[in-house]
Amino acid sequence: MDIRVVRFAGLTAGEVYDVARLRQDVFVVEQECPYLDLDGRDRDPGTGHVLMHDEGGALLGYARVLDDTTAWRIGRVVLARPARGRGLADGVIRAAIGHCRREDPLRDVVLDAQTPLADWYAGFGFAVDGDEFLEDGIPHTPMRLSSKR
Repeated sequence: MDIRVVRFAGLTAGEVYDVARLRQDVFVVEQECPYLDLDGRDRDPGTGHVLMHDEGGALLGYARVLDDTTAWRIGRVVLARPARGRGLADGVIRAAIGHCRREDPLRDVVLDAQTPLADWYAGFGFAVDGDEFLEDGIPHTPMRLSSKR
C-alpha cells in the first residue's frame, strides 16, 4: 500500500476524480446520504488529503484533514468496499494523525465518528468529547485527540 498526504494542488486530475467518486459511492449512494460533498473545503490551502493506493494505483482509502485554526479536523474517512475488513483504515488514520502532528503538534485533533466506530477511534487515543448526535440519520460521536498526550 502507498499512503501519502497532499494538498489539493498536489492532486492529479485523476486523483480528484477518484476521491470524488469514492466519497460519492460510499457516503451518498451506499449510506444514502444526499449532501453537498464538494463543500469548498477540499481546496483550502491548509487541507490535507490522505490517499491510500494499492500496488496497481487504485484508490482504496481516503481521509481529509481540515485546518480549523484551533484544532485539526479529520473527516471524510472512507474505504472502498473491497478494502474493508482488512485493517487498512488504520494506515489512513495514522497518516492523518501524523500529518496533524507534523503541521502543528500543539493543536488537538477532532473528528465526528460514526458511533459504531467510536471504540476503533479510541484505539488511536481519541476520547469522547460531547454528546452523540444524528447527521444524515447516522449517529455520530464527537471525539478529540489531545495534543497534551
